[in-house]
Amino acid sequence: MSNIHPTAIVDPRAQIDATASIGPYSVIGAHVVIGAGTTVGAHCVIDGRTTLGRDNRIFQFNSIGAVPQDKKYAGEPTELVIGDRNTIREFCTLNLGVPQAGGITTVGNDNWIMAYTHIAHDCHVGNHTTLANNTTLAGHVILGDWVTVGGLTGIHQFVKVGAHAMVGFASAVSQDVPPFMLVDGNPLAVRGYNVVGLRRRGFSPERIDAVKQMHKLIYRQGLTLAAARAAIGELAQSAPEAGADVALMEQFLADATRGIVR
Repeated sequence: MSNIHPTAIVDPRAQIDATASIGPYSVIGAHVVIGAGTTVGAHCVIDGRTTLGRDNRIFQFNSIGAVPQDKKYAGEPTELVIGDRNTIREFCTLNLGVPQAGGITTVGNDNWIMAYTHIAHDCHVGNHTTLANNTTLAGHVILGDWVTVGGLTGIHQFVKVGAHAMVGFASAVSQDVPPFMLVDGNPLAVRGYNVVGLRRRGFSPERIDAVKQMHKLIYRQGLTLAAARAAIGELAQSAPEAGADVALMEQFLADATRGIVR
């Protein structure tokens, strides 16, 4: 293939679409699948059972699909699956899963992953996320759609960050972050809700007001979490246009396993 640089080392068993391109000195392993229009820059290593979808831009000096940094891993055939139209900047590391946790690490579509980001084994990154420089996701982290994470932030293993949440610069995230919230710091604290992000995504004033009410119920009225959850459930009746947003919050709070930042 003319769009594979002659200095690249590509295992003949790898499945590379004819419209994909591989830069100089990159190494592509036997079980790698690379979709149409995806570009891989110079000096990248893509290994393991790694699948990349369409139109991804992989910049130079990335390690994608290496074995997980988990002492339990013993060479099992685990996976890394990356969707479409993702940008992965320089010096990022994305690892395979481990069998004990499902054996798959996933990254969705349209994500903006900046330099030196680490996505550990069995993480699940949604769609349209922005991970600034030196974002570090420990194992089993789940990021919802449209999450933004500031640079130099570390996220503890098994933490969930809900959709549309924003985590500020240099934060230490060790508890679950509910959807729509704006958090930062070490120790982590809730500073408000992500009103600017919601406006940019076309949320109506009615939906934003419902998010504001959920923020008040959880963080500003001195309610127990159980009482706040009960009150949030009633919002769907008074603000039907925000029903999906209320349901998202209810489900997140029900599924929280590490306790929410509060």
